[in-house]
Amino acid sequence: MLGKKLYVGNLYCLASKEQLRELFSQYGRVLAIDVIEGSGYAYVEMSSPLEAEKAKRALDGAEYLERVLRVKDAYAPVPFTPRELKSLIEE
Repeated sequence: MLGKKLYVGNLYCLASKEQLRELFSQYGRVLAIDVIEGSGYAYVEMSSPLEAEKAKRALDGAEYLERVLRVKDAYAPVPFTPRELKSLIEE
């Protein structure tokens, strides 16, 4: 089974990958962390959906580095349908 990616919002803008790895490792194995520097958000990929769910339930709304975290499932962007793409091009 593939891992599951979480969106972590309302982060302290100087939070590091190491800090997030330490925080999320309490709930399972962390496969990858992508911190969007200076933006206040990151993506954390856990090794299983169960571990991701545990982390999400424990950390969503929790205070971390004087900020209240928002932890949600990360979704891939939905691509445009051919009809939508055509209408965008024609505008």
